[in-house]
Amino acid sequence: MSATKFKSPLAAVALAVTLVVAPLPAAPLFSGSAARSSAPAVAPTMSGPIVTYRKVFKTSFPEFVEIKVDQSGAGTWDIRQLDEDAAPQAFQISPALAQRIFALAGNLHNFQGADLDVHRRLANLGEKTFTYANGGETHTTTFNYTLDPSATQLTNLFEGLARQTSDLSDLARTMRYDHLGVNDVMKQIEEDYNTKQLPEPELLLPTLDQLASDEKYVDIARQRARTLASKIRSAK
Repeated sequence: MSATKFKSPLAAVALAVTLVVAPLPAAPLFSGSAARSSAPAVAPTMSGPIVTYRKVFKTSFPEFVEIKVDQSGAGTWDIRQLDEDAAPQAFQISPALAQRIFALAGNLHNFQGADLDVHRRLANLGEKTFTYANGGETHTTTFNYTLDPSATQLTNLFEGLARQTSDLSDLARTMRYDHLGVNDVMKQIEEDYNTKQLPEPELLLPTLDQLASDEKYVDIARQRARTLASKIRSAK
């Protein structure tokens, strides 16, 4: 995606109310359906308690984000426009990050009876919903904007996962179908990394290493991949 990925026309309002989640873009480098065209929907392989984050934000890009995670770090993501068919894809985060997500949910009593919205007249920043499900137990809360610290941290984590997942998907797609577009995606990933938008950037390392070592891609993109991979490894 381009450097304006996830940028919303309401970004100024979001800044005014100190929302630290990165904004959505007005226009993507390519459509959600194009990005997902070679990735069929997969059945979730999660078990036990599951925390789900969903955001619906009409006329933005993307309009729909849904990420599900279980305690082991197994999960699915579905990022698209509302007129596109659901196509959840499996992904994996570290157990440590999963435990952080569940700890924040626990701070919110797993969303049981949680009223997180500020209930003030604010611009629409997207309808966000947290859900905790464990067997027959399900708790859900929906909000536009919250001042609750645990809810804000949890929102930021899920928005970061959405950005990270999109970055990795974009890089894999351009490496396969659009070699000239790889450098633009790498610039976006660099920006996301430098602004600490990626919760687990080490998950990008296999793809970065593949790009760095493959001579069919332009040198500048390969150098960006080598430099970023080195930064990620040093930070670990």
